[in-house]
Amino acid sequence: MERSQIWVVLGAINLALLFAYAFADGDVLVLTEDNFEKEIGQDRGALVEFYAPWCGHCKKLAPEYEKLGSSFKKAKSVLIGKVDCDEHKSLCSKYGVSGYPTIQWFPKGSLEPKKYEGPRTAEALVEFVNTEGGTNVKLTTIPSNVVVLTSETFDQIVFDVNKDVLVEFYAPWCGHCKHLAPIYEKVANAYKLEEDVVIANLDADKYKDLAEKYGVSGYPTLKFFPKGNKAGEDYEAGRELDDFVVFINEKCGTNRDANGQLTSQAGIVASLDALVKEFVSASNEEQKAILSRMEEEIEKLTGSSARYGKTYLKAAKSTLEKGADYAKKEIERLQRILEKASRLLLSFYLS
Repeated sequence: MERSQIWVVLGAINLALLFAYAFADGDVLVLTEDNFEKEIGQDRGALVEFYAPWCGHCKKLAPEYEKLGSSFKKAKSVLIGKVDCDEHKSLCSKYGVSGYPTIQWFPKGSLEPKKYEGPRTAEALVEFVNTEGGTNVKLTTIPSNVVVLTSETFDQIVFDVNKDVLVEFYAPWCGHCKHLAPIYEKVANAYKLEEDVVIANLDADKYKDLAEKYGVSGYPTLKFFPKGNKAGEDYEAGRELDDFVVFINEKCGTNRDANGQLTSQAGIVASLDALVKEFVSASNEEQKAILSRMEEEIEKLTGSSARYGKTYLKAAKSTLEKGADYAKKEIERLQRILEKASRLLLSFYLS
C-alpha cells in the first residue's frame, strides 16, 4: 500500500467505531471453523444461522435473529449462533448449505443437524427452539428506538438545530401506518447510535393541530426536519427499509446499513480527503500550512463528521511529529488491539 493510501485509511479510522464492529453481534455467538465443534454438539442444543453478508434475506432476518439471541442469552441449555459462509466456506459446505440464510438445529451432543423450515420471525424461531430444546423461554421485548412526540415535546425535539429529525405523522387506525410500523422501527434501530439523527413519530389523530400545521391530510405522512431547515421537507422516497437508509445517509451524512452497522465509508470526510492528498505529497513546511487549512475545515463540520475530523487532525499532527512511518505503525497497533479484543470476546462467550 502506498504512503498516501495508508494515510487516507488512517484518517478514516476511528478506534471507537472499530470496537463497535468487534462487539456488534450482540447475543448471537459468532461461530468459525476454529470454535464450531467446541461449541456445537456439546452439552447444549444449538440453533445456527448460515448466512452471507451480502444476502438480502439474511439482512432482513438479522434483527429477528438478534431478538432470538437476546431471548435465549440466559438459557444455559441452548446456544444461538451464526456462521459467515463467505468467510468459512468449507464449514458451510460441510453442512450442505447451498442458499442463504440456512438455519439448522443441532441437538445436544450431536453434529447431525435438522433444517429449520418455518417462518423467519423471532416469534416462530423462539417456538421452534423451545420445542427442540425443551425450554420455555419467552420472546424478549426490545424497547422501541422511535421517539414518540407530543404537543409538549414536538418543538423541543424537532426544532433542535443540532439534530436531523424524521417524523412520521400517523393515525392508530390507519392500515398503511400499521404496515409501516415494523419497518420504521428497524429504521430507528439502524440509527440509534447516531446522536444527531432522530427517528420520531406523532399520533396525528390525537394531535390534530400539529398535523394541520404541517399540511398533513393523509396517513402516514413523513416529513424531514434537517438541521438547516426546520420548516420541514416532504419525505417522498420509498417506504422500504433500504429506501429510508439511503435517504438518511444522503441527507445526514451518516454511513449505516440496514442493520445499523457501519459501512466502508464510515469515518471518511470528503472535504478533508482533498487536503489529505495535498498533505502526503507536500514538504514538511507545506504540511504545516495544510494542517492549518484542515483545522479551518474541521471547524465547519457538525455531528459525526466533526468527530471524524478530529481523527484526521490527530493523524496529521502525529505524522508531522513522528514522521511518514507513523500511519503504518498506527494501523498495525490498532490491528493488534482489535485482535486482542476479539480474543477477549471469544473467551467471554466460551466461559
